[in-house]
Amino acid sequence: MTLTAWVNGRFLPLDEATVHIEDRGFQFADGVYEVIACFGGTFLDMDAHLKRLQRSAESINIDLPMTLPELATLIEQTYNHNPFDDAMIYVQVTRGAAPRSHLPNAGLTPTMVITSRHLPMPSAEKISDGINAITLEDMRWKRCDIKSIALLTSVIGKQEAAYRGADETFWLDADGHLLEGCATNCFAAINGVLVTHPLDHQVLGGITRRMVLSVARTHGITVQERPWMLSEAELTECMMSSTTNAVMPVCHINGEVVGTGEPGPMAIQLRNWLLDEFDKLKRHS
Repeated sequence: MTLTAWVNGRFLPLDEATVHIEDRGFQFADGVYEVIACFGGTFLDMDAHLKRLQRSAESINIDLPMTLPELATLIEQTYNHNPFDDAMIYVQVTRGAAPRSHLPNAGLTPTMVITSRHLPMPSAEKISDGINAITLEDMRWKRCDIKSIALLTSVIGKQEAAYRGADETFWLDADGHLLEGCATNCFAAINGVLVTHPLDHQVLGGITRRMVLSVARTHGITVQERPWMLSEAELTECMMSSTTNAVMPVCHINGEVVGTGEPGPMAIQLRNWLLDEFDKLKRHS
């Protein structure tokens, strides 16, 4: 399949899809983005993703170049040009192109790019064995609630994890509480309760995170949104969530075993419930 992208009003072959060299996304990472899963033509929580994109853009004073219904239609059209059974739609909006200056010119026309690619899924081995993670002191900026394209610290975290033979880095605040991963939200099972850090400026409100908490509550699992540490005595499981991972058990952190060292029952059950929700979308597409 020849991939097609939408760039500033035109559908183009991916190899021909370019933006200006002075685009502020390239010069300053001055932009925001969203990643939306699509199963057989049915989009996973499109409305929530687009509202979060709008909130992120408004937080840095970028006006989206179209209404959310218009953007939803354009995303559907982009998917139709690249109709993978399981697709990952990427939407990026930057402030636009202008001569390089930290203070942006007024009235810039935002740059918008939309792509549709195959949605990668974790291997059967990762699912059965769980993943390894490390922790690092949080060195990111203080507005992690904005889904910014400025992801250099996430790149550094992923590189360090790979160097140490792990799959993900979880960020720790100054008191040692787990916040989130480079591209994931993280959770723990503590005394039978599903615990995750509350949404604030240190944590992005993940769409999959929201779904995990919803299915947990629906099936009678108690949820607590509070700061938590790996050292808590009743902690028996850790897990993470994202668009590409759904729910993934985390069985080793910093080389230490978490719980039994195997995927725990809460993580397995939450993953199955979430995949059931995804299957419902496929059946109704």
